[in-house]
Amino acid sequence: MFARYAYAPNALGYCGPPLGATLRDGSVDEVRRAAATFSGAWPYLRVLSELTGIADPLDYRLVESYWLGGGVGAELDPQAFVDALLGIIGPQAGRYWSHLTADLAQEAAGNHCFHVFGVYPWTRFLGRGIDEHPLSVLDNCRIAWGTVVSRAGDLVEVSCRKLLWDGRALTLSEPAVRPLDVWADGYSAVPDVAVGDEVAVHWGRLCGRLSPEQVRALAASTERQLRVTSRRLAPV
Repeated sequence: MFARYAYAPNALGYCGPPLGATLRDGSVDEVRRAAATFSGAWPYLRVLSELTGIADPLDYRLVESYWLGGGVGAELDPQAFVDALLGIIGPQAGRYWSHLTADLAQEAAGNHCFHVFGVYPWTRFLGRGIDEHPLSVLDNCRIAWGTVVSRAGDLVEVSCRKLLWDGRALTLSEPAVRPLDVWADGYSAVPDVAVGDEVAVHWGRLCGRLSPEQVRALAASTERQLRVTSRRLAPV
């Protein structure tokens, strides 16, 4: 699961070191070694492991909770989580990351959505007259979900919601159809994807099917993060 969700941003050069086809074709041991090189996701998995007592940072329960929200990480104390996380990533922070302080506990959650909206700097660029680019990055970087409504060959149409910014708050649009390729770079996480499937999308690529419980967890964690982020961004 780690490899399927991390592959698209890594292949596009946005996340993790250059790994070539490791996440796509590598053995379990190779993927394990590769995962530990991610300066974003890996610290979260380490902290989730420490705070839940689940020894393996790549235990499915931790990886699922990180990418989708909910699950074993949902009830962790935000302050304890932020303190442990900043203990790892804080020393690496440069001048663009001066927002990485204990105040983030007000927004914190042990999942990727918090990383996108709270830890990454992109929400801090909204409202400065250059909204289109940071909004696009945020929308692509978050894990989106949707329903496959058609498939023709290796092209599917997925009904999903888009990230919106009105100058005061981040919200999600009403569902709209979006075309996506089943295969990219000779790889597909769900080659047999079919109409009616609920799927996860990361950087414009399919990365897995979602159960109804996973959809609910992802929707809840996303909506919560948009709410607390909007509270920070709202004009005084």
